[in-house]
Amino acid sequence: MNTIKGKLYLIPTTLGENNPLDVLPIPVKNTIAFLDTYIVENEKTARKFIKSILPEKVQANLKISTLNKHTALEEHQSMLKPCLEGTSIGLMSEAGCPGVADPGAVIVKLAHEKNIQVVPLVGPSSILLAMMGSGMNGQSFAFNGYLPIDKSEKKSAIKNYEKLSFDKNQSQLFIETPYRNNKLVEDLLQTLQPNTHLCIATDLTLPTEFIKTHRVSEWKKIKVDLQNRPTIFIIHKM
Repeated sequence: MNTIKGKLYLIPTTLGENNPLDVLPIPVKNTIAFLDTYIVENEKTARKFIKSILPEKVQANLKISTLNKHTALEEHQSMLKPCLEGTSIGLMSEAGCPGVADPGAVIVKLAHEKNIQVVPLVGPSSILLAMMGSGMNGQSFAFNGYLPIDKSEKKSAIKNYEKLSFDKNQSQLFIETPYRNNKLVEDLLQTLQPNTHLCIATDLTLPTEFIKTHRVSEWKKIKVDLQNRPTIFIIHKM
């Protein structure tokens, strides 16, 4: 007799330290209420998130697998084994939406290969929130992840993205390790052309949220401290 497969629920989390139900819809809470098996990026923060959204959830009943850049490929198969045996699983990112700029994408791909139903739930995505608030081209944009660390390579990448934004009329998004944000702002202002538009979107959904779009020439007159604050950068030469 064939066992009915469990589902893979993609559970969004908050983007920072705020009340989860301020930014997450009730279906997220309802889903966590009946799931006990999870694949997460960080077990400690995942347990903290589950407790914050559903304090009555019995933590001892949770079965948690950790998925990050150090996870061996052969472990991916075993993580989805409960689904094949009829138990639904929750996939949870460290922040924001699973599978988007997140290692969870490999699990989602594997679920499709195994014909496991994937159920994405609504929640905050820093990429989309930044685009929404930027006033740039929401019809065509690209998320490019992190810029190179090497100074010359970083400068070259910034120039390439600026050219790409003009050639394709496509807004270019990227991020930086939060403690390097202020240095990146300096690099952007030194490298980009004065009329290029730059959006800085930081602490999205938090009380300290900051979203501004100006030309580079205007940004040079503004002081902003982004140290250790999660930030999305968007450039577009029009």
